[in-house]
Amino acid sequence: MPTITHFTTHDLRFPTSLTGDGTDAMNTSCDYSSAYLCLHTSSPSLSGYGMTFTIGRGNDIVCTTISQLAQKLIGKDTQDLFSNMGATWDFLLSDPQLRWIGPEKGVIHIATGAVDNALWDMYARSVGKPVWKLVCDMSPEEVVKSMAWRYISDALTKEEALDMLKGMQAGKGQREEEVKRVGYPAYVTSAGWLGYSDAKITSLTLDALTKGFTHFKLKVGNNLADDLRRAKLIRSLIDDPVHLTEEERAKVSDPSSPRNPHHPSLSGKNPGPTGCVLMVDANQVWEVPQAIEYVKGLAEVRPWFIEEPTAPDDILGHARIRRELQNIPSNPNRVVPEPFSLAPEGHRDKITISVATGEHAHSRILFKQLLQASAIDVAQIDSCRLAGVSEVLSVLMLCKKFNIPVCPHAGGVGLCEYVIHLSLIDYILISGSMERNVLEYVDHLHEHFEWRCRIKEGPGGGRYIVPTNPMEGYSIKMYESSIKEYEFPGGSYWEGRRRDGTL
Repeated sequence: MPTITHFTTHDLRFPTSLTGDGTDAMNTSCDYSSAYLCLHTSSPSLSGYGMTFTIGRGNDIVCTTISQLAQKLIGKDTQDLFSNMGATWDFLLSDPQLRWIGPEKGVIHIATGAVDNALWDMYARSVGKPVWKLVCDMSPEEVVKSMAWRYISDALTKEEALDMLKGMQAGKGQREEEVKRVGYPAYVTSAGWLGYSDAKITSLTLDALTKGFTHFKLKVGNNLADDLRRAKLIRSLIDDPVHLTEEERAKVSDPSSPRNPHHPSLSGKNPGPTGCVLMVDANQVWEVPQAIEYVKGLAEVRPWFIEEPTAPDDILGHARIRRELQNIPSNPNRVVPEPFSLAPEGHRDKITISVATGEHAHSRILFKQLLQASAIDVAQIDSCRLAGVSEVLSVLMLCKKFNIPVCPHAGGVGLCEYVIHLSLIDYILISGSMERNVLEYVDHLHEHFEWRCRIKEGPGGGRYIVPTNPMEGYSIKMYESSIKEYEFPGGSYWEGRRRDGTL
């Protein structure tokens, strides 16, 4: 088998701060960025691509750290690496001096994610399968061997994981065919960035409705009155049956349809009268008591969950917030015309707002503790905040054991391309359900990827199309032209900004 011979890294930055894309209460100016890695081998036909996501300054630091880790792979036989991806992951984290600047968190960990993801990309390419298919075709024993295991045995043992995986083998083929047929359910964030005008929010929300989306997320946290106004604006659009097709209106009235507000798949999501769901995201901006009171102030717009209400490492804080947002007053005076009723009579004055987090949960250990403390209702894994596929598999298995749905974070360059693979692995191989799960989608920067993610549109749309190209690996390879244009600081775009004095 080929050996790894060399690598290149690229500091790629895209000027999203100019349009307000990605803005929220904590991150007010974002230049979506990719610390991008190309691993090369002795075979001209085999390379691996990986990246981790940042929002601008500091991306160069991540690239330097990626280089430190990738250097460990030079001269390694790819077959030896691929034969035990769990052991390979352990090897990447084995340098005691590099570990010291983590451990297993921060820059060193997200850099490890880029390297591990590049290896999984290369592995998948070597066998002619997308990453999701590579993992789903593994035996339960192979999956367990591919996972990151250190520090989680008090919550999940290898024997438990093996039993769970074996228990999901029945029906695996049918689930794969089903998701290929209907797509994987998605929610849209790119209509609700904090820096967008009301007119832009309206236009993007209506466009998303036309494409078939039923779940919408709004960024909040700076001003309660303004957040309520913006949330009511979105609610006025997604709750109005006038924006539905005749076919969709019929589904809303059909008790067997997932568009019906009383359908089991919408239980606990506080759906509106058209079966649409609103979520809100504070991006860590609040203290714990402030989060509780602020979210109670948003109850009248009936969000399904509050995402990242406080510091991502504050497990006990999340647990308290979750406890205090159960069965809280909503708006008992709201009148909803039949047949678009929100809930049975007598139950419209109380709701529970769920708690979601994970975008900045930096390791399987933090997820383990969030789950053990009953601190979250929804787990939001990040494909490169966690250190690659091997650690993601561990978190997916933990969530399976604790019966918590996984709705991955994808708000950033390349993340949508990555995470569809992870959600497919979760559905086909691990959880067996996509009834309550939704995968984030943002409509930014996909044009830079050779195998960009795709969304099914129209009635029954708002879903990711399953990637099937046998050579796309982890779908993260960028066009050379994009690298030449947006590499910082010498790419043609940034040189142009420098020349015209706008940088």
